[in-house]
Amino acid sequence: MIYVVFTVVMWIGITCLWLFAAPGRRVADAAQVRARLSVNATATPSKKARRQRLVQERQEVGQLLRRLLGRFDLLPKAELLIEQAGLKWRPARFIHGCMAAFLAGFFLTRLLAPAAVARFALVIGAAAAYLPVVYAKRKRTARMRKFEEQLPECLDFIARSMRAGHAFPVSLEMIHREFQQPLSGEFRRVSDEHSLGLPLDAALLGLQARVPSLDVHFFVSAVLLQRRTGGNLAEVLEKLAYINRERSKLRGRIRAVSAHGRMTGSALSLIPLSVALMMFFINPEGIRFFFIDETGQKMAAFAVGLQLAGYAIINKIVKIEL
Repeated sequence: MIYVVFTVVMWIGITCLWLFAAPGRRVADAAQVRARLSVNATATPSKKARRQRLVQERQEVGQLLRRLLGRFDLLPKAELLIEQAGLKWRPARFIHGCMAAFLAGFFLTRLLAPAAVARFALVIGAAAAYLPVVYAKRKRTARMRKFEEQLPECLDFIARSMRAGHAFPVSLEMIHREFQQPLSGEFRRVSDEHSLGLPLDAALLGLQARVPSLDVHFFVSAVLLQRRTGGNLAEVLEKLAYINRERSKLRGRIRAVSAHGRMTGSALSLIPLSVALMMFFINPEGIRFFFIDETGQKMAAFAVGLQLAGYAIINKIVKIEL
């Protein structure tokens, strides 16, 4: 146990040191890169070879963690989640955060919680490790919802721009100056990728992959179909903007109608937890039965399972996909 604690403390110390030293290191690396680029024209072959070795060493940093994540197919999923959430994280730092949360939850439970609760330290640590994922998913949901709210106005803007005589790529380029994030950033990326040589079809398919929205899927499908078959794209986009607005209104009505069901599910899930916390202070001997006695532990596990199943069923009932 001592060796495990020592290893964990060393890992946490090195990680914290790296987090504090990384910003200064990046500034120093940027200054070195600018200095090397400024003398690149007069560099000797030996200096160029030394620079190439330095670049290769920089590329090898973090390759071990990337290979480990790639073996379990976690790296593409982590990168896609971070990108969709609009977070300026790196996948390695995201995984380090999950590991740190797991270790913090595990050791705090083992050291501070009663013996009956300390038995579930692994479960509590796993739940704590999932907290960064929950935060990223909530940020992704909020960002996608804001994107869908901005999309109808964006489609109208593209249609008006095309009716005024601008080409479709030019209309995409003007979006980032007229709209706010996250829509402006995503369409600016499409425009930049097309300007740098990527076919417009591939850039739009990349937008569809980054933004998992049915409205974006309709938009990309309409543009790709029009490019293959021809037609009045401005009129198609105007009708698509109208459909998106109507779907948005319908989603709002559904949220209003299902709000009572969501509140009921949350209340029914929180009542047992609140009663258990009250029993800790009112009758601790009675609540200790569920942690010490084997029958009580089975009863508590069965009750928690039923609560989770009920909460999942209520969410499934009130969640309506459009």
